[in-house]
Amino acid sequence: MPRRTDDDDDDGQGWRYPVSKPKTVTGGIKAANRRGDFATSWWGRRWLEVLHSFQIGARLTRGRGYARKGQVLDLSVGEGKVTARVQGSRPRPYAVTITLKSLAAKERARVQAALAADVAGAARLLAGEMPETLEDSFHAAGVALFPARLDDLKTGCTCPDWSNPCKHVAAVYCLLAEAFDRDPFLLLTLRGLPRDVVLAGLEEGEGAPAAEPVPPQPLSAEAVAFWRGGTVPADLVAVAAPADGGATLLDSLGPVPFWRGETDAAPALGRALEAAARRAAGIGDPADREGGA
Repeated sequence: MPRRTDDDDDDGQGWRYPVSKPKTVTGGIKAANRRGDFATSWWGRRWLEVLHSFQIGARLTRGRGYARKGQVLDLSVGEGKVTARVQGSRPRPYAVTITLKSLAAKERARVQAALAADVAGAARLLAGEMPETLEDSFHAAGVALFPARLDDLKTGCTCPDWSNPCKHVAAVYCLLAEAFDRDPFLLLTLRGLPRDVVLAGLEEGEGAPAAEPVPPQPLSAEAVAFWRGGTVPADLVAVAAPADGGATLLDSLGPVPFWRGETDAAPALGRALEAAARRAAGIGDPADREGGA
């Protein structure tokens, strides 16, 4: 029986070969999830569900070990293409490529219009989140967010394994789910819609009804409403300026709920708000005048 020097035990035609272990890697990309699924977000899980629907579950399982051991040295996602290096049993890492056809210009325009028409979904995208309606918006534009069939994914690996996917490609598939979790716009980038293009289209409001201007609202002294944010009033200086009794509005609101620093955020925030309000009103900062020429 011929002996094979790579770390695959199947040549894709049913022949079995002695298995050799991959070389130990230092500094590789180790999966954050040490057991179970590789994704926590709906879009990351959906990515894996689509891959499993192509009947390649056994191959994906072989790639899990590589992903968790850190055999993937690097991984990059660009428009329509993923590149990675995966360390096997040979001295030189294998070069992996995964391509997914990017949307054509007319398809991108239709998707942008559909995304902008979903007002609630557009707001979530602008906030850096993937709305559950994202896949529906793609379907409304007549295109698919995820690959529709295995042939939509063109893969390449410099290893000798003829199977698609080999365990090196499968490891990259698994880590892509975690990469999508961390940065959901990577999924859109892979479809040919990078973050800046998506956000620019949403900010221009392509396909969405024009929003009515909202008049400035008084700043609430109630803590939950204040820290939730909103329109800043013209008399912002009152937030940091002492009221009767020497207390400020910030004092009455209590600790900043999202602050994680070691020192209290209120004094620094108060000074920044007061300075901003004074400059906006053309008053200027007393400290600037004292240190000026």
